[in-house]
Amino acid sequence: MSDKASTWWAQSRSRSQATAAAFVVFALALGGISAFVWASPSNAPVRDAVAEAVTAVNPLANENAKLESKLASASSQLAKQKALVKQLQAKALASQSSNAKQLAQALQRANMAEASLASVKAAAAKAAGSKTGSFSGTKTGSTGGGSGAQPDPITAPSKAELLQPAGRYFGMYTEQAPFNWATFDATSAKIGVQPNIVGYFSGWDETFRANAVTRAWEQGRMPMMTWESRPIDAGNDTNVAPDYSLPKIIGGSFDTYLHQYAKDIVSTGLPLAIRLDHEMNGIWYPWSETDGQGNSINGNSAGDYVKMWRHVHDIFQQEGANDLVMWVWSPNIVNNLPATHKVDGYLDGLYPGDDYVDWVGLSGYFRPPYKADNDFSFDYTFKASLDRLRALTDKPIMLSEVGASETEGHKAQWITSFFDALGKPENDDIIGFSWFNLAVTSYVEGTRATNDWRIDSRADSLSAFIAGITKPEDHFTLTPAK
Repeated sequence: MSDKASTWWAQSRSRSQATAAAFVVFALALGGISAFVWASPSNAPVRDAVAEAVTAVNPLANENAKLESKLASASSQLAKQKALVKQLQAKALASQSSNAKQLAQALQRANMAEASLASVKAAAAKAAGSKTGSFSGTKTGSTGGGSGAQPDPITAPSKAELLQPAGRYFGMYTEQAPFNWATFDATSAKIGVQPNIVGYFSGWDETFRANAVTRAWEQGRMPMMTWESRPIDAGNDTNVAPDYSLPKIIGGSFDTYLHQYAKDIVSTGLPLAIRLDHEMNGIWYPWSETDGQGNSINGNSAGDYVKMWRHVHDIFQQEGANDLVMWVWSPNIVNNLPATHKVDGYLDGLYPGDDYVDWVGLSGYFRPPYKADNDFSFDYTFKASLDRLRALTDKPIMLSEVGASETEGHKAQWITSFFDALGKPENDDIIGFSWFNLAVTSYVEGTRATNDWRIDSRADSLSAFIAGITKPEDHFTLTPAK
């Protein structure tokens, strides 16, 4: 380092010390002046502005502090609530488990009680009988298998009670009943009373339909099956069905079928009426014997109908089915038959005998064409045929298929006559009727016609029917419609 430099440095140090001392003196002087100025009254606005600024800032700080305090408190409360919820959840789970166990135990006790009650009911029904619908009886039907509590058994009166009812029967045929009750119940509601017979048809290409019987008795109605020895879908426009001729039935071609059919009836334990091969004295079905001109129908011969009936009846007897079946022998009214089929003795040759028949019946319709002497009365339609039946047997009479056409407007008059006649003492042996409650197109004496047989076809026809069915002197067993 040169001398010049050393001298400069020495000078600078002394100057620095002087400068520092001067600065201290200046700062002290400035502080004093500031203090004097701040305290001076003339500077009050300045002081106030500063104070206001401080005051404006402090509340925000205070509020922030308060909010922080509240947040801390809320966080603490939330933590406590979470802990409480966890405790409650634990208690609820424990309680739920306990309740579920109690519920299961209660259900188990209820099931045991229900099973016990069903057992008691079954025993009571077996011992003392039960009552179903408008009938009372003791026969208990099968309800099928299954596990757990069983439904109440389907019950029905005994065959003996059904054969000699306390009041008259009122039955109906409708679309699909007893497999569907829609039309049946709708018509019943219009009449105001429930029929206690339901009629239906079945063919020999069908096995026994147990559900028809069980569904009928569930409603308290006796099933009456019209059992036709031909396929169920066969039309009424032909009387030819060679596979189902009377000689084939008599010869045993259907024995296996008939034995099984009878067994299936027995398995239900429930009674039914069977109208086997009805209107046999006519000429329009394959089980008719002759056509009125001496010609065979469907390969049948005179006497074959009785042989067929007894053959079927005997097979049912072997299987025990006749304890449940009421056999209904039901010819057609004689009015419009060929002359050869009206003569004395013709109907007698078709009757199987009192040992093979429970009820005798009639199919009879008030229908066109109307002859000049037709007075639109019960007697005109039925009396000649009833006289033949009463000369043949004293079995109860069931008007098993009846109806009246609206054609020409005499239906209400005929219905009134129908019920008036049933109130007469000479007709006390008529135990009931079953109305064909459908509209059907068919051929009558070569003429195609549609006849509306329905009870409610017109308002006046319905009114006449209601007035008649509720007449006390006619002695119908009536139950109000649902």
